[in-house]
Amino acid sequence: MDAARARQDTLTKPPGSLGRLEEISIQVAGITGQARPVIKEKAVIICAGDHGVVAQGVSAYPQEVTPQMVYNFLNGGAAINVLARHVGARVVVVDAGVAADFEPQPGLVIKKIAYGTADLTQGPAMSRVQAVRAIEAGIEVAEDEIARGLSIVATGDMGIGNTTPSSAIVAAITGRPVAEVTGRGTGVNDEQLARKVAVIEKALAVNRPDPTDALDTLSKVGGFEIGAIAGVILGAAAHRIPVVIDGFISTAGALIANGLAPLARDTMIAAHASMEIGHKAALAHLGLVPCLDFNLRLGEGTGAALVLNLVEAACKILNEMATFESASVSEAV
Repeated sequence: MDAARARQDTLTKPPGSLGRLEEISIQVAGITGQARPVIKEKAVIICAGDHGVVAQGVSAYPQEVTPQMVYNFLNGGAAINVLARHVGARVVVVDAGVAADFEPQPGLVIKKIAYGTADLTQGPAMSRVQAVRAIEAGIEVAEDEIARGLSIVATGDMGIGNTTPSSAIVAAITGRPVAEVTGRGTGVNDEQLARKVAVIEKALAVNRPDPTDALDTLSKVGGFEIGAIAGVILGAAAHRIPVVIDGFISTAGALIANGLAPLARDTMIAAHASMEIGHKAALAHLGLVPCLDFNLRLGEGTGAALVLNLVEAACKILNEMATFESASVSEAV
């Protein structure tokens, strides 16, 4: 990082004039251990899972949309596919716990732990063993993608109802009131939002997750895809690969990863500030500043995909821009 910072100060520009682009390039130098990092292979890993809590009426969409959207990803028709093609990233879809079966096919990794989580208002969403399996699934996928060749990874999610466990995780870990970290998700109305807040409050009262124990929090009020996202982050961090964190659900996964291995936070780049009100609280807890504020709230990894190009641009500035000396340009006195 010192070497990258020193080089930034020799490039043909006033020091610091490229702002966050300079900061990101220096961070990536630190993550990778390369003073002049190069971004080549990019991947978006979308983790999918279903949630028993949808029985409580917390989503505007039915649960069957989860497998339907998985097929849409695999067929290349979703927003994330368009953006991934735009930035030159491959899309990998992980079935961490969808309530449907899929035939093996290219682009799909089946790591199913169960056919959706249990209803977290009635008890734990999953067992502690299942929580470990979800995280390990994400680690395995990350390591498989690294073996294929990977410079940077973006996280994504799919799972009808998954803003509910995400809000529960954020409330549990940050200590914020549920109403302050619970948004409309897929677009629920006022009555449904009030029900959603009450459902999360009940889940926290019933399960009493330990905010100092990330596995306990994940198992009691989380989701299989959230655990897998945490695993992707940990797997990438262990191999010094930068991770671009997408929106609210991905950041809930980042909270779990941070709780398990706090050093993983230094490998995270926050893509954007989601419209979900709990997202800002989660980012603040992690000390991450988002790159974009585009009023996004789709998930899938869409915001993170856009930021893959920003990170690549930051590294290209560090690598390709002329120095004052090489360009024979006079420096400031």
